[in-house]
Amino acid sequence: MTLKTQANQITLKQCLESIDSKRIEDTQTLLTLFEKVTQSKPVIWGKDIIGFDHYSYKYDSGRTGEWPITGFSPRKTKLSIYIMPGFDHPKIAALLNKLGKHSLGKSCLYVTKLENIDLAILEQIIAESVLIMKQTYPKN
Repeated sequence: MTLKTQANQITLKQCLESIDSKRIEDTQTLLTLFEKVTQSKPVIWGKDIIGFDHYSYKYDSGRTGEWPITGFSPRKTKLSIYIMPGFDHPKIAALLNKLGKHSLGKSCLYVTKLENIDLAILEQIIAESVLIMKQTYPKN
């Protein structure tokens, strides 16, 4: 079974053109932040996930796939920020308490507006997440 959302040939420019005008400024801020933390260029996954770097995984069933190590998606009502290790890691959990107004999914950090959070704390969360992912899924 092939994963529905994969890296594709959509350019960053094409992706940005499809984003709601209310999200552009926050999107540009996140692009700069993610590039700084990951030292990677963005790749579009699916139609609107802006991913940075990637890892390969394999389930016990033998199914394999690839996914961004981190990234975000500027959705209509919220920014979805992908923190792939989740939020149980002690360092990430401690930082979340200092972040500001947000909500959580399994591996998604949801923010309505960047002005509602501390960007320095978000940068630390992303950096810790990337470190955990690179340790968990080293490249051969």
